[in-house]
Amino acid sequence: MAGRIVLNPVSYHGKGAIAEIVNEVKGHGFKKIFVCADPDLIKFGVSGKVTELLDKAGIVYEVFSDFKANPTIENVQKGIASFKASGADCIIAIGGGSAIDTAKAVGIVINNPDFADIRSLEGVAPTKNKAVFTIAVPTTAGTAAEVTINYVITDVKKRRKFVCVDVHDIPDVAVVDPDMMASMPKGLTAATGMDALTHAIEGYITKGAWEITDMMHLKAIEIISKHLRGAVNNENAGREGMALGQYIAGMGFSNVGLGLVHAMAHPLGAVYDTPHGVANAILLPTIMDYNAEATAEKYREIAKAMGVSGTEKMSQAEYRKAAIDAVQKLSTDVGIPQDLKEIVKKEDIPFLAESAMADACCPGNPKDPTIEDVKSLYLKLL
Repeated sequence: MAGRIVLNPVSYHGKGAIAEIVNEVKGHGFKKIFVCADPDLIKFGVSGKVTELLDKAGIVYEVFSDFKANPTIENVQKGIASFKASGADCIIAIGGGSAIDTAKAVGIVINNPDFADIRSLEGVAPTKNKAVFTIAVPTTAGTAAEVTINYVITDVKKRRKFVCVDVHDIPDVAVVDPDMMASMPKGLTAATGMDALTHAIEGYITKGAWEITDMMHLKAIEIISKHLRGAVNNENAGREGMALGQYIAGMGFSNVGLGLVHAMAHPLGAVYDTPHGVANAILLPTIMDYNAEATAEKYREIAKAMGVSGTEKMSQAEYRKAAIDAVQKLSTDVGIPQDLKEIVKKEDIPFLAESAMADACCPGNPKDPTIEDVKSLYLKLL
């Protein structure tokens, strides 16, 4: 089976990269922009850094921000209606996964009206047309939604999140500017950073992993491990490192998938509205331990990338423990909760486990779980 790599046609990286947005809009001759921006970013003036550039350039735009942190089917439907009413011909998504995922779904349905039933986008959607031209501007260093072919929507009625995978949804342009991430509070920086680490580790050990994505994931693990603590302390070098590290992780996992951590995290977001990065961070060490027997020598490379010394002299059991301990230490250092006691209700575990087993990320896990395994993993963290 051939390996496949799908990436943004164009991406810009580094401080001041948002200045390129105007050049992209004018270069393509777009007449009106649909700005999909996280409501909190509007409130605190972060999205204004982009809209001010549009204002100065005389570019007409309309802002849509009526969506939740975990965007719902209803949010997407409102976005589609707003886009149609706006007369826009381009989307600029500003925010974390919520804004960019909403924009992806809107852009796909606008150009593929046969998929107006948002639930029909679940899994690998057989759309035929590229989404509306989209410029993605991440403001969190974690989701990597700006470079992935995935997006996640919440079905409120069924209390579940569903993952959509579509090569047609990848943003045409990614603008990864660490200055856009400078306003993230410590807690959000920690959570999204651990989300990025989860992407890198799960992508590295997933069944679909291969040489090119291994290269991306190991480098991402190295960069994230080196810079996350500094980013949480709002150090410039830390912010810049995380902006790059999370993007590289996205380059990899978007092309090979994820695993059980994400499969078990998605129900926590759907049922309890748990921040996605927090859910991943809590689950990651425990599920790494569960998966260890199916990862050959990969944990040695993970430990090495995270700065553990002497891995070449360690036994298999030692380097596997070292990798898990390094992840746990980083999670603790940046203030992530260490269990699910304050989140999960024991009586919900059967439903959570069923949802996790049905999640699109589950088949990529290196070890095939049973529903009883998943129940036990949730219980272990209570």
